[in-house]
Amino acid sequence: MIKHFRDGLTSNAMRWMVVGLFVASSPFSQADEPVTLNSKDDGYRGVWYMNQPSNDEYVYKYSGGLGTYCAKHRPFAIYCEEVDKTFFCYGGTTKSSNRQLLHMVSYFDHKTKMVPRPTVLLNKMTEDAHDNPVISMDAEGFIWIFSTSHGTSRPSYIHRSQRPHDIAEFELVPATRLEGNRRAPITNFSYMQAWHRPDEGFLCFFTRYGYPAKRTICFMHSDDGVNWGEWQRLAAIDEGHYQISGVGKSRVGSMFNYHPKGKGLNWRTNLYYVETSDLGRTWNTVDGNRLELPLKIVSNDALVHDYEAEGLNVYLKDLRFDEHDHPVLLYITSKGYQSGPKNNPRTWTIARWTGSTWTIHAVTTSDNNYDFGELWIVSPDDWRIIGPTETGPQPFNPGGELAMWQSGDQGESWRKLRQLTSSSDMNHTYVRRPLNAHPDFFAFWADGHGRKPSESNFYFADREGNVRVLPRTMSGDTELPRVVFKTE
Repeated sequence: MIKHFRDGLTSNAMRWMVVGLFVASSPFSQADEPVTLNSKDDGYRGVWYMNQPSNDEYVYKYSGGLGTYCAKHRPFAIYCEEVDKTFFCYGGTTKSSNRQLLHMVSYFDHKTKMVPRPTVLLNKMTEDAHDNPVISMDAEGFIWIFSTSHGTSRPSYIHRSQRPHDIAEFELVPATRLEGNRRAPITNFSYMQAWHRPDEGFLCFFTRYGYPAKRTICFMHSDDGVNWGEWQRLAAIDEGHYQISGVGKSRVGSMFNYHPKGKGLNWRTNLYYVETSDLGRTWNTVDGNRLELPLKIVSNDALVHDYEAEGLNVYLKDLRFDEHDHPVLLYITSKGYQSGPKNNPRTWTIARWTGSTWTIHAVTTSDNNYDFGELWIVSPDDWRIIGPTETGPQPFNPGGELAMWQSGDQGESWRKLRQLTSSSDMNHTYVRRPLNAHPDFFAFWADGHGRKPSESNFYFADREGNVRVLPRTMSGDTELPRVVFKTE
């Protein structure tokens, strides 16, 4: 069955035979089996989501147009030079609701500058944007969508496109993992980060709830996306972790914080880093010292900086590797989890490994812990951050107006290169960097009201900072995105 799946299921008869065999042995109950919709929508509409009412003027702990949320999901977009398209996924919604989560897939055609009607892959039967999908692409050009879940109350799914570089139809992947001497179906994962390398297969970082910490960070590898190795637990300190992963030339790495025991999951502090150069067979510190995993004590060799001693929370944003294959970490520190000025400053911070030590430098400040942007390394002397660092129409809620920051000295000092958005009605938030980003589709994000449910639209910017909005409604099969902010 797996061989036929890998061969592309060239006939409908074989395709339905595979699906039937999978369903017959599926770990999902009939009620849980996903309805793979493979239908077309007539526009780009993002999901609005909120988390934890705060009973103050800011209304929620965080909220907004979160179709490209969350920080621990990646990537959302991939540029493919072979077909000159940037493929992307996002959390969409139905026409009748701003909050019902749909998994959506589309692309930007760099030749025509057009976008097609997006594909509706899956109705996740939730309003929780923690269930947003992420995208990957294998060496043959097949598009993979990993449908993550928030905890264990809902199942997770893996889909693959039926044809390379094509978003018209996807099919469910009967993925299993090695568990001791048997193979177990992969039915649940949270905060998925799916990377693929042509010579190494899939390298995925994710979270497993209650395994044994409340949030245990893990890694898994697969040559083909169907047969996966054993899940490796990277860390399980106290109540667990958030992690952000990245891929270098010869290594993959994870940066993470931790939840101190007894303080609740809103408290997250410290900064750690681990890496592997052999597909997870061994894990090391940044300077090559071997680690025994999972890490279980607060003070360990992977610690980059002790922010707990400074009474600061740590909110992870991005992990890149520089031209020397050294990790560069982007994160925000603050005094507490609640919205509002009392927990200022929210300091955007870079930690860079020089080859012998970590150097830590502030970039700028903004007004919410969940302000989110990423790091583009255009060249050794051109590093950029795009994020909502400017005050938006809903101050102290996530997002705001976007700015592009630039460093010419590898993160030691930064200047605001230009502001990308202004006079907006709603906050722009969760700016994502496409993998192998093309200059014409350099950043991708959504907007939404910070304090009440609203419509949410999607935008992308080119490297010069010109911003286009994706069409909310379409009359044809393709449409040209409209320029809404233009650099002078």
